[in-house]
Amino acid sequence: MNSNEVLRLDGVRKVHGGGAGAVIALNGASLSVAAGTFLAVMGPSGSGKSTLLNCAAGLETPTAGTVTVGGTGLAGLDDVALTRFRGGHIGFVFQDFNLLPYLTAYQNVELPLRLGGTRVDRRWIAGVLDQVGMAHRMDRLPAQLSGGEQQRVAVARALVTRPSVIFADEPTGALDSASAAQVLGLLRAAVTTGGQTVVMVTHDPVAASQADSVVFLADGELVSRTDRPDAEAVAQQLLVASRRTAAA
Repeated sequence: MNSNEVLRLDGVRKVHGGGAGAVIALNGASLSVAAGTFLAVMGPSGSGKSTLLNCAAGLETPTAGTVTVGGTGLAGLDDVALTRFRGGHIGFVFQDFNLLPYLTAYQNVELPLRLGGTRVDRRWIAGVLDQVGMAHRMDRLPAQLSGGEQQRVAVARALVTRPSVIFADEPTGALDSASAAQVLGLLRAAVTTGGQTVVMVTHDPVAASQADSVVFLADGELVSRTDRPDAEAVAQQLLVASRRTAAA
């Protein structure tokens, strides 16, 4: 990896099953993501978007190829070391929030630090909650929060460990347009103001237009990339990738 590269995939291949029923989810994907940038990943349904994200985040093991995060090759880590590495270097934001229902907003944000054995700094946690506009509701349970508020808590949880990369899987998919815009603004600010790196899977061209670059998948392969995207250009590229998939 070069000095500005925080994530690298080299020839990543992922095959589910075997024999005649084998499904190739990724077919030799190679990708480089610079530190302090926002990358969106798009493609039609079944193109391999979530598989790419899961392999990059160490949630799935590639059948072939390598993944490197912050200079560390994930293939060289056993399960315990990989879990520890993810806890300290990788943040997650999921479509369905994944907050623990019996913990308050504060406790959900605090949890990654406790699980990682990191000293808990209450002022830091409160500051991160304030950063996402949730300091005034930190004592509420998830059921007492709207969907947009829950996702803002989830963004705070992803930020709290100061990870090398934040992976976001359809983070606006369950939100109304106003809440989606707020969450995208937080992810954008994490990059622009906080110097974080965000890799986001999305189906929404408007969401993708918030990124610095967009890569497009079709049939498990990276087929194109657009820098400084706008929603219209992203929609056109997504249509091209969808037609490629339909013609396969």
